[in-house]
Amino acid sequence: MDKELKIRLFTIPNMLTLANLLAGAAAIIFTLQHHAYETAFWLIIAAAVFDFLDGFAARLLKQTSPLGVQLDSLADDVTFGLAPAMVMFDIYNNATSYYAISDNIMEPLKYVVLIIAAFSVLRLAKFNIDTTQSTEFSGLPTPANALLLLSLALLVEQGNVVLYREQILVIAVAASLLLISPIRMFALKFKGFGIRGNELRYGFLLAALALIIFVPTYSILAIIVLYIVVSTVRWVACRNK
Repeated sequence: MDKELKIRLFTIPNMLTLANLLAGAAAIIFTLQHHAYETAFWLIIAAAVFDFLDGFAARLLKQTSPLGVQLDSLADDVTFGLAPAMVMFDIYNNATSYYAISDNIMEPLKYVVLIIAAFSVLRLAKFNIDTTQSTEFSGLPTPANALLLLSLALLVEQGNVVLYREQILVIAVAASLLLISPIRMFALKFKGFGIRGNELRYGFLLAALALIIFVPTYSILAIIVLYIVVSTVRWVACRNK
């Protein structure tokens, strides 16, 4: 009983984590009720900021706790797992078949996109027990995956990209497999501010800035794809060595 009473629920880091969760829940509502993918996109961006700030605040205020760790994963399950799955589900419902396949076949297949949520949970659970992911990631991080899918949804809403049902299924499966893949993805955790040891990170940030300047419409999608490609090439090169 004494131990239970010492658990602090309403700390600043926990409130930031709950803000992350609420932003993800709101993104789901705006998606399913209003098909407002742009609003959902910015809500996920806000959630990602809260996700960064909760850990930063916990370290700054020395309020790290096992409760905070569990709460963070539960919030991320909703924001970066369920929300992007619902977005792809909604896009699928409003899309058509490229090959004009009968709805009797294509309609039940829409539930395949829900594996995004399932594999996101697997990714988060793996991260919680994997001690090798302190300086780099194994598989695509769930926030990056969510931004990848939400940026696609934003482009669909703006009319810059057309997605057919077959393509959505392929994207959902590919994104899910990337989440649990063994590919080592570099983290943007700098070893000081010097160039030495941070060449890849500084190079990636410069490339990301160039994409934002020259292709702003597609920049978020391009940055995430670049991150995946660079990480994969680096991982293959390291394995070959």
